[in-house]
Order: sequence, then structure tokens, then C-alpha cells
Amino acid sequence: MSTPAQNTPATGSAEPEGRFSPRRLYGALALGEMITWALLLFGMALKYTDMTPAVVPVAGMLHGIVFVSYCVVTVFVWVDGRWSAGRGALGLLSAIIPFCTYPFERNTLKAGLLGTSWRLGAGGEEPSGPLERLQAWCLRHTALAIVLGVVFVGVVVTVLLILGPPIPKG
Repeated sequence: MSTPAQNTPATGSAEPEGRFSPRRLYGALALGEMITWALLLFGMALKYTDMTPAVVPVAGMLHGIVFVSYCVVTVFVWVDGRWSAGRGALGLLSAIIPFCTYPFERNTLKAGLLGTSWRLGAGGEEPSGPLERLQAWCLRHTALAIVLGVVFVGVVVTVLLILGPPIPKG
């Protein structure tokens, strides 16, 4: 099921697009995730060619933060856009495969599944179900939701750092 017609870029709606619309937010994070992948791979190339290992910790941390943020926002736009389970899972999977987030975002935009405004924002639809109620609360208490989102991403990244790298040192 897709978003309502007035909320999709495919309809050519004259509705002004917000600064942090689903389309803009998801596009920025998809591009950022892809760029930080490239930085991490560049750093790994420098490390494993014995040039310098200094880039990997910085690029790795940056990529980790953007990766987790992308996953959180994927779930957020999945709920907003009423994506199918398959589309949502594919969005999350795209973060794992290098350089797939941006093509996935472009495909999702082309399919008309990224709106120019939030469906459950102030003056929007009434939420149904716990995920939609949580999202509506976040959209109506933006500053607090951003702070809580940053804390959540920080906690997840910290836990992942404690667990160690995805590939054990050999």
C-alpha cells in the first residue's frame, strides 16, 4: 500500500516540500550512507596497503553513525509511506550492501513512496496502531524526538563498539 496521492512526488502535487520531508531526509541519509561506505573502504585500502591505519577509526565511526541513522529513518519512512514488508526489509538490507542505499532510495522515490510531507504530522492523518502513534508523537514533538533519536543512535553505536568489529581480528 502506498502513501496517499496528495503526499507522493509522483503526482506532481503543488504542495510545498518541507525541509525535513520524508523524501529529503531519506535522500540525504541514503547518499550519506553511501559516501561514508566509500570513506571506510578508502581507509581500509590505506590501512591494508600499509600506508596508514589512521583513516579507518574515523571513517568507521562516521559510517557506523550514518548506517544506524539510515536504518532508523528507513523504519520511520516505511511506517509513514505504508511500505510493504518486502520493500521495508529491502531498504534495511540496502544499508548492508555497499553503495545500495542511494539506488534503493531513487527506486523508492520513482515508485512514489517518499512523500513531500509526513502523513502523520500535525494536521495529518490520525495514527492507527502503536508504530503510527509513536511516529505521530515524534512528528508533533520534533525537538524532543530528535534529541531522543540522537541518544538512541548513540546507544546503538556504543553497544556495537563494545561488541567489536563485524569481522574478528585474525
